[in-house]
Amino acid sequence: MAPTGRRRSLRQYTASGHDPQLRAAARHFGRRRFFTVTAAAAALAFTTNLPARGAAGSAELDAAKISTDPFTLGIASGDPMPGSVLLWTRLAPAPYEPDGGLPRQFVVVEWEVATDERFRETARSGIAIAYPEYNHTLHVDVDGLEPDRVYYYRFKTGTWISETGRTRTAPATTAAAAKLTYAAVACQAYTDGYYTVHRHLAQDDDVDMVFHLGDYLYEYAVNSVGGARNYTDRKLPDLFNREAMTLEDYRLRFALYKSDPDLRAVHAAHPFVVTWDDHETENNYAGAISENNDPPEAFLLRRAAAYRAHWENQPLRGAQRPNGPDMQLYRRLQWGRLAQFDVLDTRQYRSDQLHGDTKHVLVGAESDDPARTMTGAAQENWLIDGWRDSQALWNVMPQQVCFSQRKLDLNANAKMSMDAWDGYRASRRRILDGAKSAGVENLVVMTGDVHVGYAFDIKDDFDDPESKTLGTEIVATSVASGRDGAEKPPNWATYLKANPHLKFYNGRRGYVRVRLDRQTARADFRTVTAVTKPGAPITTAASFVTEAGDPGLKPA
Repeated sequence: MAPTGRRRSLRQYTASGHDPQLRAAARHFGRRRFFTVTAAAAALAFTTNLPARGAAGSAELDAAKISTDPFTLGIASGDPMPGSVLLWTRLAPAPYEPDGGLPRQFVVVEWEVATDERFRETARSGIAIAYPEYNHTLHVDVDGLEPDRVYYYRFKTGTWISETGRTRTAPATTAAAAKLTYAAVACQAYTDGYYTVHRHLAQDDDVDMVFHLGDYLYEYAVNSVGGARNYTDRKLPDLFNREAMTLEDYRLRFALYKSDPDLRAVHAAHPFVVTWDDHETENNYAGAISENNDPPEAFLLRRAAAYRAHWENQPLRGAQRPNGPDMQLYRRLQWGRLAQFDVLDTRQYRSDQLHGDTKHVLVGAESDDPARTMTGAAQENWLIDGWRDSQALWNVMPQQVCFSQRKLDLNANAKMSMDAWDGYRASRRRILDGAKSAGVENLVVMTGDVHVGYAFDIKDDFDDPESKTLGTEIVATSVASGRDGAEKPPNWATYLKANPHLKFYNGRRGYVRVRLDRQTARADFRTVTAVTKPGAPITTAASFVTEAGDPGLKPA
């Protein structure tokens, strides 16, 4: 957790560092008008100042006048569907400046999708407008593509051409797809090390798409040497050496992260499906409740800024574009009839953590209060209804925090994490009962957050090792957060003994690769020995399989 500090006032949240539109809204409504979360949300809904479709309040910038490469933050693709994929880039000749080195004028950008790397066979092409209101980011939803096919894409503006990206479409929803290989990553604190993991993942040709399970960036300050990266060949600007609070702060933090060459490489190599956890906004926030118990109406100003910057800088469709402090990130993707992916958001709608968000023994009725929720009622119903309608062999639930029970000591009444699903047991029980009632036989939960790799059997009753196994949870370790880590952390033996359903635990950095076919799901835990220095090799620490129709992890 981040260090706790003084409770911040609305005046502090709308001080000179904040986006002018948010400051104007605060002046208009005044402190006395911000009595409720609803009032704050209503105000923020019209302060985002996004241009209408096809409209802009600024003049056009002649792209021929852009004298340095504007594609400094790379390109990306995301959320592949049978006939479409989302393409992303941002124009930023000077990425470490607040405006990216461009005036407040819109820029015309050409895009092209081809079936070959040399672009001899163009499949689709067009133009898009990079608006200053969106920080000159582009989200191009390319349709009319063939299902289940690899494509290549690029952007052009003025005399500049971006690098080439590789992406793909999903199979038709009715197709009996034979196999799929996806990777999962999480937690990439820039200050904790290099993105060696991403470099290896970019070179993993077996991967069809990548799930980023959250903590894509961290709000914490980044010093001039990049923390544990300990740069000697560059000095980062002072504007990164503060906690991100404002829209400008979050935009700049994305620019810093996306300027990393290994992160650029992995985005160019594979389509991503992104969700968030806490640090994209603030450590361990819960809904409208901040870590430091700031006034909700004030914290929502920060959340609106963070959500807007997140959408601007990720390969997300227009359906995910935020409205003030609200953004529907949960969504569903299909891979033919092989797999259905229900991507969750366990931050925006959750109840506050119990016991001050400390590691704690669960006691009393409050621990199992059915009113407490991790997902909110609407998302929970959407998930279970989607399972009932699913025609897929594998139902995969990418989400953020540890889903399986995880006792942290060997006491009869063990402490648990109040930020994970252990702190929301009634919510977890409803999800598992929903899976059973929907007839889900092959449930796979994908998790990030904890900076270690785990493999769990999901039990109907976690306190009874003989109870039925309902599915599998695969926890991806961090890309960099936690620095180098260790193969066996100090609590390794304790956790394995306290949790018989925990089949694997490794504390190194890395990613997990999952291969689904009609018979099995196989998870390969790929790890590196170090991230505080670049160039470490990658190895497979362990592999497990679970069979279709017979859940339960077995060493491969």
